[in-house]
Amino acid sequence: MKVYTKKGDDGTTGLLYGGRVDKDDLRTTAYGTVDEVCSALGLARAELDGVLHDAVLTVQRELFVVGAQLATDVAHWDRLEVGVSRVDDAMVDAIDARIDAVVERHPLPTVFVVPGGNRAAAALDLARTVCRRAERHVVAMRRAGILGDDAPLRYLNRCADELYVLAREVEGAHLPSREGA
Repeated sequence: MKVYTKKGDDGTTGLLYGGRVDKDDLRTTAYGTVDEVCSALGLARAELDGVLHDAVLTVQRELFVVGAQLATDVAHWDRLEVGVSRVDDAMVDAIDARIDAVVERHPLPTVFVVPGGNRAAAALDLARTVCRRAERHVVAMRRAGILGDDAPLRYLNRCADELYVLAREVEGAHLPSREGA
């Protein structure tokens, strides 16, 4: 199998289960931005181990589900499988539970946080901001009437929150005490 197909040379790309759209279509912009989130999370995960590594990997795998749903025309959503290629309320609820668990382990700061406490936290904060951009693109899909349901939007909203609390936990777990910092 070759990586290149040459089908996209005309500026279009294929959707899951059929159809082609421009590479700057709202869908491709949204799921492409979700892919960026996943890649930024790869930077964070490469710096982590144990529970925090696994937490980031979980989010990355879930982002593939979000991306698959966004890369599918709504007319074919009935072909998607919950948890594999379609987001459902349980995925969103699971994020809420994970956020609560992180905050219980590591209470949130009460002041604004400047990203960059360490490499992993900085990568998580970068992923968070890209996730917010993906969320904005999904809002544009909804406004254009091509979203179908709001589960991917709710997921991305919660995902950005989870990335924020994970970044704070990573800073707390890995930063030595710095006087005068």
